[in-house]
Order: sequence, then C-alpha cells, then structure tokens
Amino acid sequence: MILQTNFSLPTTTTTLLSPSCPHRLNTLFFNSRRRRLISPSRFDSTSSQRRFSLFVAASGNNVFTSPETSKTFDFSSEEKIYNWWESQGYFKPSFDQGGSPFVIPMPPPNVTGSLHMGHAMFVTLEDIMVRYNRMKGRPTLWLPGTDHAGIATQLVVEKMLASEGIKRVDLGREEFTKRVWEWKEKYGGTITNQIKRLGASCDWSRERFTLDEQLSRAVIEAFVKLHDKGLIYQGSYMVNWSPNLQTAVSDLEVEYSEEPGFLYHIKYRVAGSPDFLTIATTRPETLFGDVAIAVHPEDDRYSKYVGQTAIVPMTYGRHVPIITDKYVDKDFGTGVLKISPGHDHNDYLLARKIGLPILNVMNKDGTLNDVAGLFCGLDRFKAREKLWADLEETGLAVKKEPHTLRVPRSQRGGEVIEPLVSKQWFVHMEPLAEKALRAVEKKELTIIPERFEKIYNHWLTNIKDWCISRQLWWGHRIPVWYVVGKDCEEDYIVAKNAEEAIEKAHEKYGKDVEIYQDPDVLDTWFSSSLWPFSTLGWPDVSAKDFNNFYPTNMLETGHDILFFWVARMVMMGIEFTGTVPFSHVYLHGLIRDSQGRKMSKSLGNVIDPLDTIKDFGTDALRFTIALGTAGQDLNLSTERLTANKAFTNKLWNAGKFVLQSLPSLSDTSAWENLLAIKLDKEETLLSLPLPECWAVSKLHILIDSVTASYEKLFFGDVGRETYDFFWSDFADWYIEASKSRLYASGGNSDSLVSQAVLLYVFENILKLLHPFMPFVTEDLWQALPYRKEALIVSPWPQNSLPRNVESVKRFENLQALTRAIRNVRAEYSVEPVKRISASVVGSAEVVEYISKEKEVLALLSRLDLNNVHFTNAPPGDANLSVHVVASEGLEAYLPLAAMVDISSEVQRISKRLSKMQTECDALVARLNSPKFVEKAPEEVVRGVKEKVEETEEKIKLTKARLDFLNSTTSLVSQ
Repeated sequence: MILQTNFSLPTTTTTLLSPSCPHRLNTLFFNSRRRRLISPSRFDSTSSQRRFSLFVAASGNNVFTSPETSKTFDFSSEEKIYNWWESQGYFKPSFDQGGSPFVIPMPPPNVTGSLHMGHAMFVTLEDIMVRYNRMKGRPTLWLPGTDHAGIATQLVVEKMLASEGIKRVDLGREEFTKRVWEWKEKYGGTITNQIKRLGASCDWSRERFTLDEQLSRAVIEAFVKLHDKGLIYQGSYMVNWSPNLQTAVSDLEVEYSEEPGFLYHIKYRVAGSPDFLTIATTRPETLFGDVAIAVHPEDDRYSKYVGQTAIVPMTYGRHVPIITDKYVDKDFGTGVLKISPGHDHNDYLLARKIGLPILNVMNKDGTLNDVAGLFCGLDRFKAREKLWADLEETGLAVKKEPHTLRVPRSQRGGEVIEPLVSKQWFVHMEPLAEKALRAVEKKELTIIPERFEKIYNHWLTNIKDWCISRQLWWGHRIPVWYVVGKDCEEDYIVAKNAEEAIEKAHEKYGKDVEIYQDPDVLDTWFSSSLWPFSTLGWPDVSAKDFNNFYPTNMLETGHDILFFWVARMVMMGIEFTGTVPFSHVYLHGLIRDSQGRKMSKSLGNVIDPLDTIKDFGTDALRFTIALGTAGQDLNLSTERLTANKAFTNKLWNAGKFVLQSLPSLSDTSAWENLLAIKLDKEETLLSLPLPECWAVSKLHILIDSVTASYEKLFFGDVGRETYDFFWSDFADWYIEASKSRLYASGGNSDSLVSQAVLLYVFENILKLLHPFMPFVTEDLWQALPYRKEALIVSPWPQNSLPRNVESVKRFENLQALTRAIRNVRAEYSVEPVKRISASVVGSAEVVEYISKEKEVLALLSRLDLNNVHFTNAPPGDANLSVHVVASEGLEAYLPLAAMVDISSEVQRISKRLSKMQTECDALVARLNSPKFVEKAPEEVVRGVKEKVEETEEKIKLTKARLDFLNSTTSLVSQ
C-alpha cells in the first residue's frame, strides 16, 4: 500500500472515523503536543524529550499502546487486541471488494484437547494464509470447530464418573450421554479459547461441532446414501480391538512401540511321524486359533512335510495342514509359521486368500474363550504364562529368548491392542478411491509438498475397506434398526430417524413388528470426512454458505493424517458434491525439540505453547514456527524463540524511532507536504537522494519477492527475506543513514523526504509481517498517524512498483566503503567516539555520487566531516595511511597517526604477537610429540593441526600490520 495522500488533515486533536464502516477505527485521540527530534543515538534508545499518546475508544479500555509511551511491546495486550478485532467483525468474510473467496476449514481439534505445539503449528500456518488473503481483498472464511472425539471424550467422562464411584453401565446410555453433554458444555471450550490466544482470525460466529444438529443430519444423510449405493455393508472382519474400551479403533488410534519381550520356540508334532516342526512366536496363547502351519515353498528343510498335517499343542490332538506360501520369511525364527487368522492381520489376509477357516479364541474383554479348553476365562497375558509353563512340563517348549517386539497400543488408554475378527459396519472404498486418485492425476487437487502425492496414490491404490462402527455410546448412532426376532445380518432397516424406520418396518414386516436401533456409533473420522461441506450446510445444497464458499481453497494439516482424514475428505467430497472439497492440501511436519526428538512427557521435553506465549509473546512463537518448510519437521529451541522475541523488540524500537522522527501532528503544513510525497511514483523515486532511493527500491523489490513467496506458500522464505530486509537494510542502514538529515543543525531540506521514506517503508514492513506477527504489527500500525483502517484489513502492498537498480548498486558501494572503514577502526582498536580523517579515491562517476552523501558516510563510518576528501588519485601521505579497497574503482586512505598513537600501538601489537607465537609453539610441540599423535583420537589431532594453521595465519597478518606500523614510524621520523 502506498502512503495515503488523500486525507483531509484534522483541525483539532481528534480524528473521527465513521463507526458504521466495519473496516475503520472508531475514534482516535491524539496528543498533538509539539514534538522535538531526539538527540542523535541508536534508534532503540529509551531517552525521549517528547511523547504523544494514542488512544482507541472503540474498545472502551485502551486496547493499543504506543512505542512512544511503552518501552517494549506488552504481551498482555494481545488478548485485548484480539477481542477488539473480533468485536469489529474483521474475522467475517466481506464481499465489499469483490474477488473470489478464500476458504479454509480448520482441522477440528478434539473437544477434550488442550493446546500443544501441533495446534500452534496449524493455527500459525492457516492464520498466515487467511490474513494474507484478507489483505489481498478476498472474502476470507476460516471456519473453526471441534470434533466430538468419541473414544477420548467417553474416556474422560468415564474417569470423572469413576472418581464419584459411578460406572457408565450403572447410568445407562441415555443418562450417560446426558452427562457427556454436560461435560462438553462446561469444559469443551478450553481448546477454542486457547486457539484464540494464538491469534487465530477465524469466523467464530460460524463455529461448528461434529455433533451439532446440522452436522449430525449430514452424517445420517451420508450413511444412508452410501448404503443405498451398496457402498456400506455389515460383516465380520479383522479389526483393531481395544479390550478395555470394548470397541474397535482406527489405525490412527494405534501407536506402535519397540518393547522388550520374548520369542517362544514350540514343538508341533508332525502327525503320523516322530518328527517335530519348531515354530517361533511372540504370542503363544493364540496357538489355540491355529488353522495351518506354513513354510516357504523354496525352503528345502521342510519340503518333505508339505501336504501332511501337524498337531497343535495343548489342543487334545487337533490337526492342521502343513502348507507353503511365499508370505513366510525363511530367515525369521525357524522358518516355520503358525497361521492364526483370527488374531493376526497378515494371517487373516492369507487365510482369506487361500480359503482357510478363521478361528477366534478370544473374548471381547481380552480373556480366552471356550476354544482354549482348560485356559478358557484366563486373561490373555495370564494365559501366556500358564501355557508356557505347561509346554515346558510336557516337553514341547524348546526355548524362550529375548526379542524386541513391535507392540500395538491404544493411543487413548495405552493398553495392548488385539487384532480380532468382529462383526462391524464397513465402507467399500475401492470405487471411492478411484475418483480420488483421478483428482490428483487431473490436477484438480494439488498436494504440497509434491512428494506426498506418491504416498497418497500408494495408499489409495492399496486401500482396504473402512471399519466405521465403534462400540461406544458417545457419537453418531448408526442409523440402522433391527427387527426383533429376525437375523440381524439379513433383516435390518436403514433410515434417517426412528419414525422413518418404524414406518419402513411396518411396510415390510407388518404392524405388530418391533424394532431396536444398532447400539454402535460411527467412527469419528466418518463425520469429520464430511467436514468441508457439512459445516457449510450440506446436504442442503441451496444453503447460502454452501453456494458462496464451497468448494474450499485450502486444507492445511499434518502429513500424518493424509490417509485417515485428507484422503477420506477427498473421497466423500467427490461422492456427495461431485467436486473435490479443496483445491490444495498443505501438509506440515512435526515440531520437535532442539535435539530433533519427538516431544513426549516421558522425555520431559514438551514445550507448552501457553507458557511460551507468556515468556516470549505470541508473535515470536508464530514467527519461529512459520520459518519451517512444508512437510518437514521443525526443531524448536529456546534460542530461536529468544532471537525472535528480540526481533519483536527491534520492530517496537524501530516504531519508536519512526514516530519520534515525524513532524508534530499539529504541524499541518509539514504533514501536507509529507503526505504529498508519492513514493510509489517513478518520477518521485528518481528524484530521491541515494539512501532514500535505495531504501524504497529495495522495499519494492522485497514486496514482489515476498508476495510471490506468499502465493507459492513458501512461508519460510517470506519470513527470512522480510526479517533480513527489516533488520539489515532498514534498521541497521537506512535508519542510521536518515539521522544525517534528521539531526542536521539548522534543519535540512532533505529531512522531510527522510521522514516520508521512514514512514512509507516501515508501514509496508508492518503489512508484510502482519500475517506472521499480527499483534505487534497491529499495535505499531495503530500508533502511526492517519491510519484510515486497521492493519488486519488494510490493502496488501502493490506489486511491480518502481525501483532504481543503479541506485541500489551505488548504495551498495557506499555500504562496502563504510564496512571497510569500520573494519580498520576495529583492527586498530580506534575508540568508538573518535572521528577520523579519510581520503576517498575513485573514478569521477563514483566520487560524484559518493561525495553527495558525505554526511551519511561520515555518520556511518564515524569520520571527521571536515576532514573527508574526495579525489581521483591517492593522497600525498598515502604511505602514512591505511589503504582500504571497498570495491572496484572505490578506495580510501585513512591517516594512521590520526587514528592511533603509533608507538603505543606498536607495543600493543608486539605483545599480542608474542603471545600468539607462544601459543603456536605450544601447539606445534604437541604435534611433534609421538605419544600425542599415536594416543590422541584422530579428530583431536586434526583439531590441533587446524588450530596451528589458523594461528600461523593470524601471526602472518599481525606481523604485516606491525611491519606497516614500524615503516610508518620511520617515515614520520624522516
């Protein structure tokens, strides 16, 4: 955005902006007391001889602070700023400027959740996208909500009831569900409030919950439609079973951990033979469910037994066939595999492939059933111990050896998950997956980073049917009713509600029929797979939000749920709406600790976002997180947070300097002239002095680069480029250079131009950084005079603004000269306050533009303004000067005697040289010692050699400097 130049200047100290406009502040009160420039110093100086105050009456309680009245940005004001944004309606999509909407559905966090760094990651990245597109003038909707989290929520409430001595079954389903709703109303908003603390500019008026009436209607509609198309069916298949929770759980809710265990070697007698086959298993208790023994078809050790039968131990002589299959790993254990399809996923698939029976030996609570004979009723782990003892007693136990197990555990309860064949409801996925695969192939859906497309395609190509039923009470009840007295698998009714179900039952079975609803609920992922469109009003396709905002533009989430959520949303979106629910998927990685380890309570390395915000501020946390790369994990450290907190303070202090450098608000004439300077116009740019032309040109180049990176979703590049420009170019160079005009005695004709450039560049920096650091940038923006609207809704800077490349190169020459002079001052330990002389030598062209900035050069290099000379040839006392080369065609000669006391400097450097030589001799002596070279580790010896080389180079340079000083002394004495 360019400087606003079409304002009518105030005639009083109060500027009134229309309260009816949702994008404008209400009333601004300015203290227009006469202001004087501060004395020359670093811009972050806290000393100030004048102040003006800014108050925002819109909130009624001083929402904003100013750098002129506050030493640092106050993190405690973040919540006030957030509430003010929300109260002004800035988070709601506005169609005032037209444009295509930008819509992003928030991945709904569990209603039981509390904020962790994963939330901080997705909130930061999504809010960056939303704030950027809002400033670009697009109607922007970020739709928030929470997931009812069936298992997690039921567990929380059951534990709460247990503390009162109450069991779920004692209450009954209806009363228990009522208690869960009560818990949700009381505690369910925790995660929402915490997400707000991260600055999430969601439209909270549209907040959704997966058990809301509208979303529940969508879930029932989806189930019925899929069933009517033959895509939902009931059957007994292998699932992940949680014995404690008494429900099937999804693959995502199973976490595998490497744990110590045992490999049990057991003898199986070959029927009709004295021979035994020894199998190795990690779960001997499942042998009661064995239906075959398998060996590899190319394993010559066992080929003679193929086609015979083996006797399963402890089963009173039950025979099973000995078969071959390439599925068997010849090198694992003994190369003989027991096939227990009722209790192993791979065995189950093999059994279905070749037609083996499936035998289940386990009850739903993890105890063995009557198939296990004498072991019936024993817990699975107790049964394992007793069975091994009995096998040892009968001589069928060969050995038990330590073995690292990959144990599946429940993400919720931590118990060991049991693979179990169970009657469940499934979605037939293959027809849905084909359409989702084509969407990526036809570029209707773009996955970022692109490498995840292969993972997406592999999963959908090898997709399994989806178990969508859960044995819980909290969730969407499966809309299926059974007829009393009829076979549940053959006679059932699918309906949208009980009234419709009984009506269908009467039509089919007569008026006297009784029905009851399936007790199971749907997998939470089923409802969340509809999230992008159910939240916008579907199945009502005439709903206003559905027509305005669907399909959405972006889905941002962690790469770990690409299968479980993203792909399922794509499939369901295409199935029910005919279109992909979002055009882009942006996948982020995990946040790890500073050592790259996954955060976990057991490691004690969990970083709490709320604690981080308290210590470092939200902006520093967001900026740190946003510097990562899509799809890659990010290491988070206190050092990074500390550095970015310093960045926040640097911004604040820059704002302090800019404000203190501007004319008094009561100086109407100065402000009219300042605002009339149109820095976005080429003719204005070309008329600027060199530092100003450089600063504005670099800004315009940055705007184009950063905007392109925003569009490509390269947020790390945005952050780094803007950071570097602000800190290195604006703060370290232009602010310092501007002081030569602002502090010029008797005034300076260029001071107004410098003020205009300071304001113009700084306000655009705030715009570029706002999506990353919304709080400090809004606070600073509000402190700038003549803001017509809040930063959150201010227009994004224009692209392709003019720039003068030649001026950029020329100022870089001035910078190189300044650095060279500063280096000499440092090398010769010249006191910071001491002003030195210089002769600048260059071509006529270079001397012409450098000499025009004599005051800037003198200020930045601490030169004596009256003793800076510009020539096209070396000065007569060149032999008595330090010669520096800044660039081709630009040099400087610095008279040595004017910088240091030569004799004192000779003594200082001589002592330093002697000390360095002593250190070097000691290192060389170590290398010459055979004992050291032979016994010390190779890396230590290599380190000493490198240290010697480094020290010798320093000695060489120091000797050269000492020779130069001595020669200068000789010349002076002559």
